[in-house]
Amino acid sequence: MDITLYACRIPASEPQNPAQESYPLILLHGNGEDSSYFANQMQALGAHREIIAIDTRGHGKSPRGTEPFTLAQFSDDLLDFMDENNISQADILGFSDGGNIALIFALTHPDRVHKLILNGANLNPRGLKLRVLLPIVLQYRLSQDPATKELLALMVNEPHIPLSALESLNVETLVVAGTHDMIKESHTKAIAHALPHATLTLIEGDHFIAAKCPDTFNQCVLAFLES
Repeated sequence: MDITLYACRIPASEPQNPAQESYPLILLHGNGEDSSYFANQMQALGAHREIIAIDTRGHGKSPRGTEPFTLAQFSDDLLDFMDENNISQADILGFSDGGNIALIFALTHPDRVHKLILNGANLNPRGLKLRVLLPIVLQYRLSQDPATKELLALMVNEPHIPLSALESLNVETLVVAGTHDMIKESHTKAIAHALPHATLTLIEGDHFIAAKCPDTFNQCVLAFLES
């Protein structure tokens, strides 16, 4: 690994039940953001488990490095992070591009994922509503700033996950999105229906339900993790 990812780590606020195995919860933010996106989740979700919010390569306090700036590379970075920190298995919550990274990671390394939470993820750029995708494509084509263009390329050119690939993922998964999300509702439902062990929840709100509706979002996530 050519970089060391920055991570904000919060230990469990209450003692772990020795009779019950606890997994750290890794949080993966979206495109152009950093771990602070989960400010309303850090304490609320950390009653009985360690919370680890990671800054993706080239985001927040994590350096860009020299490796390719792709979702697959970000998934590889996550594997390296877990290996370096002796995390054999974790629950993973990914938002937007973080959800795409989480899904790619789970498909590639299913043995490293205990439970998976996909918030506003998409399998390909066509999963975005056209009114959202077109301005992103236009900005990408017009931008002269390499850093901006690199970020936008993640949404214009990625991901490319076949729907059929989800059928083999035997990981318990929560698929959650806003009722007015920038991801097409039909696309979100297709993801949930293709996963063998998925629960679908739609929360009133837009793409940013974790930040704007934290109480409802956190209750949904906790109920899933504790079930």
